[in-house]
Amino acid sequence: MDYSELDAEIRRLVGAATESGVRAFGEETVVRLVRPERFRDADEGELTADAWAALANACANVLTLGAAGLGRELATIDDGILADDDLDTGVLAVVQALEHWQGYLEQNGREEVYELAIRSIEDVDHEVSAALGDFLATPEMAAEYERIRRLLDPDPNGKHHGPTRSARASVPSECDVPDDHSPA
Repeated sequence: MDYSELDAEIRRLVGAATESGVRAFGEETVVRLVRPERFRDADEGELTADAWAALANACANVLTLGAAGLGRELATIDDGILADDDLDTGVLAVVQALEHWQGYLEQNGREEVYELAIRSIEDVDHEVSAALGDFLATPEMAAEYERIRRLLDPDPNGKHHGPTRSARASVPSECDVPDDHSPA
């Protein structure tokens, strides 16, 4: 499966998933993407002390802060960026994941969950360098795709493969995710 096929399949999965499936996937994925070790090696001078505290709090409480709480922490982080041009890639990736989750919480938008899925694929790609012609060739990338599929793809009996096991709800015929996303 090349990148464009993987992207299209993730779009399809997000669009067809139940609301509870989207939520379960989003929760599991954002927790994975905001692990503190992702920015452990960042230079302290990249953010103010208040911004570092806000980042740590947002990561530790990502599932309980709610949209407004995450918005406040993200504003503190944004106001506290000291790096001139190149923010540490780990810090940037965590902030982007927090922004997507906050956007999902605010608007219940599937495009934000799609973005979390893509960030998750990119996270694994950063670790193992997936082949462009066969993105699922490495065991790590295949496992990440399987995790995404398992959480988002409802089974034929109308039950969700993920941890919530809720009955399938009415889902839109098309995902409201824009088609112009390309790999970073």
